[in-house]
Amino acid sequence: MPTQMSAVSFQNVTKTFESGGQSVRALQGVSFDIAEGEFFGLLGPNGAGKTTLISILAGLSRASSGRVTVQGHDVVSDFAAARRALGVVPQELVFDPFFSVRETLRIQSAYFGLRRNDDWIDELLHNLGLSDKADANMRQLSGGMKRRVLVAQALVHRPPVIVLDEPTAGVDVELRQTLWQFISQLNKQGHTVLLTTHYLEEAEALCHRIGMLKHGQVVALDSTSALLAGTASTMLTFKTDSALPPELQAHARITGRVVQMPAHGAAEVEQILTCLRIAGCHVEDMEMGRADLEDVFLAIMQGQQAHPHHGAQA
Repeated sequence: MPTQMSAVSFQNVTKTFESGGQSVRALQGVSFDIAEGEFFGLLGPNGAGKTTLISILAGLSRASSGRVTVQGHDVVSDFAAARRALGVVPQELVFDPFFSVRETLRIQSAYFGLRRNDDWIDELLHNLGLSDKADANMRQLSGGMKRRVLVAQALVHRPPVIVLDEPTAGVDVELRQTLWQFISQLNKQGHTVLLTTHYLEEAEALCHRIGMLKHGQVVALDSTSALLAGTASTMLTFKTDSALPPELQAHARITGRVVQMPAHGAAEVEQILTCLRIAGCHVEDMEMGRADLEDVFLAIMQGQQAHPHHGAQA
């Protein structure tokens, strides 16, 4: 059973789909809790099961087995209460082209039985940079502006739990900064936030704790600081047109001419440089920096690093 402090609880959740006459298991016994007021990041490659898990949380899909609760309300047996506690920003740009921005938010308010909600709607419009678009028709807005309206729709009933599924995918830097400033403000006020994103620098900057999914299973679950502490302390970055020796290539991240090599301390950096020199690799623009969440993510996804699950809550 979830504890009293759990805003969201996933308990041994599985999901199986039928595809081409075969059963495909999208989620395999996923279990973790998100504490009240936590900013939690859910990461994983495409197809890992993130959106499937969020769809089950939002009541858009039903788990094959297991249980999901929002503030103690079962998403199946107590759907209405669970849904009222959630504000979900989906990946897809779904909107009604026949209404203005303000009308859209008023209609969304009515779904939750809220009347005279214009003061909060005005605050949302202001904080999301939509005030000058309040009377514009939804179909007249750019993709970034539509994304802002989706965020406002999710927040219009002041939900205690906010779910953001790839909210900044394909949007401009200004929106990302505006959104994170507002969401961080709501988090400080006590709102729980669950974020999925492919922008790992966002997750590293914002999330108190992170869970990683791979093939429908939790492969890492810990505080952001603990995940970072468990990886290489140094990242060696350089450019080269030469082929790396096999012993280095196995551990390198190569993007065009740019090579990134993890290293545990000065002695390992020296070994890498010696190996490059012996192999006759011509190296340019070498620099050393701190390993980041992207390095942790890639190491775990490639099976180079196993990280324990330190309990359900921070």
